Amino acid sequence: MNASVAVGLAVSTAAVLLTGCGNVVRNDRAAPAAPAAPSGETQPRAGRPCPVFDRTTPQAPPTLIDGTPANTPGGERTSQAVGAQGRGAFADVYSTQITDHPVGRVALCVTDLARGRLLVEAAHAADPEADPARVDLYLSAYSRRTLDGVADKLIVLEAGFPVYSVSGDHGAGVEVGTSEEGVRSAEFKARLEEAAGGVPVTVTKEEPGTDLVGKPTTAP
Repeated sequence: MNASVAVGLAVSTAAVLLTGCGNVVRNDRAAPAAPAAPSGETQPRAGRPCPVFDRTTPQAPPTLIDGTPANTPGGERTSQAVGAQGRGAFADVYSTQITDHPVGRVALCVTDLARGRLLVEAAHAADPEADPARVDLYLSAYSRRTLDGVADKLIVLEAGFPVYSVSGDHGAGVEVGTSEEGVRSAEFKARLEEAAGGVPVTVTKEEPGTDLVGKPTTAP
């Protein structure tokens, strides 16, 4: 079974202009700027969990460029540099990030704050225009690499109900999209949790996707 991955690293935004936090693995079948911190100083949110926001609720865009909703240039530049390091040398601790949360800033979620600070320093070294003072550090329970590995296992799981998609849940676990019957099945939930190896699993109702010609996908 093939699976496709929609990557949403540096484009995640509090105003949900593009995508939310984390990758989504899908079954193919199936306002004023916030005050800046002192120059060069990363702001740790020690002990605070990765922010969660409702992606289904409309929110005002961080800014407008020629009348088009967009991320703030400073927040976007910094987020791009941070994401590049998170996908590279710091994949062991990188979980996710949210651009313009709040406006002009980047919420960076990592599993280790000390490594997170080094990540931000590396981002600034690679791109001096990326401002470390715009970054706020938060703690996540799991790295994106760990959650991606779990998603790869769950998307192909044969457990009696369809698995339409698997996405990272703000570094706290994974969210599985399935049918209404799958949501109601305690046995299905237990099978998912067993396959996830201890990573928390949330099950939500999701409609089947469509293939490239618009034909609805079918459950396995």
